Amino acid sequence: MADVVVGVQWGDEGKGKVVDRFAKDYDYVVRYQGGHNAGHTIVVNGVKYALHLVPSGILYPQCKNIIANGVVIDLNALLQELKELNKALNPQASDNIRLLENRLFISHKAHVILPYHVMLDNLGESKRTKTIGTTGKGIGPTYADKIARNGIQIGDLLCEEKLRVKLQANFENLAHLNLNSDLESLVKELLDYAKIFAPFITDTTKLLWDSIKQNKKIMLEGAQGSMLDIDHGTYPFVTSSNTSIAGCLSGTGLNTRDIDEVIGITKAYCTRVGNGAFPTELLDETGKLLREKGFEFGTTTGRERRCGWLDLVAIKYAVRLNGCTKLALMKIDVLDGFSSVKVCVGYEYKGEVIDYVPYDLDVKPIYKSFKGWDKTAGLRDFDSLPKEAKEYIAFIESFVDCKVGFISTSPERDDLIVCE
Repeated sequence: MADVVVGVQWGDEGKGKVVDRFAKDYDYVVRYQGGHNAGHTIVVNGVKYALHLVPSGILYPQCKNIIANGVVIDLNALLQELKELNKALNPQASDNIRLLENRLFISHKAHVILPYHVMLDNLGESKRTKTIGTTGKGIGPTYADKIARNGIQIGDLLCEEKLRVKLQANFENLAHLNLNSDLESLVKELLDYAKIFAPFITDTTKLLWDSIKQNKKIMLEGAQGSMLDIDHGTYPFVTSSNTSIAGCLSGTGLNTRDIDEVIGITKAYCTRVGNGAFPTELLDETGKLLREKGFEFGTTTGRERRCGWLDLVAIKYAVRLNGCTKLALMKIDVLDGFSSVKVCVGYEYKGEVIDYVPYDLDVKPIYKSFKGWDKTAGLRDFDSLPKEAKEYIAFIESFVDCKVGFISTSPERDDLIVCE
């Protein structure tokens, strides 16, 4: 069976830590959507690992890792990430990524981000009257080509003739944009990458089906958060893929009968990167303090994250959307020392008070206040939490109708309370 780890905010919730913490108990960890616009930060014994494409289970030697068909891949970004990981995991070794063979598998159906996708991404963003806040890494145009049936799949790199024909057609379609790309140079570059990645490329859907038959344990690792879902997020200020549980099925080839637990990841407060609705955003000193204490800067871009109080209306929406069976509450230690903390329990919308996420999310938040607490940092037992923090957690569970199964009390891997 497969368990799913999915963000229930606007991304950056701490999914990487949860996956890393429990990956030792799984046979496979699978990335199923997004690209290197995602960023998962893991801290082990004070050493920080920043992962963008590689699944978070890579830090455990016994765990196999899959980049599935729903992911879009920048081959240079992946190569550099693997080289850096290899150096970190094998300090005495060279940067030969072949050492990671049989630990990493790449779907032959995953789509490739090409140089002209990056150009198109930045060109499109520059022409918007109000920018989306895209990372400019070519993710959106690659998914657009996929939907338009013009995409280049990883498997295409293994057949030069097929690759050349597809690229030629795409170059002809883009000729009017004068993107200054050279066909022959790109073909050669991709064929060189094919030689490097060929040992990793396989039918990952069949691999997962076989693993299910063998009763292997699988964890599906989402990127970004549910409020950035292309269909159910704050459109158009969203990412280009299904970040909700729907993406884990189309992005891997598994079906609903293969899914067991769905673990929703949320911070104890809210953050967002880029533009778009953010009802609880704090533009005052409190917001600045949350950013500083939580070190809220993007793993991929380094951009400052917008910070605010926990929005329980949005989380309740995401919990229902994903069918979460439990929640992981991350970074509760960042709220240590606040005299009071707030949660959003409703919205003022067009003269009415509502308790659901409306179409445009042009709302004013309604807050409930809680007495703050002294210290949760580093605690590993629920009973040792301050009474006020327990009350905060209990209210979250009651409001969103989902139990909190895990509570993170620091960036360190082992500072995680497992609730009974």
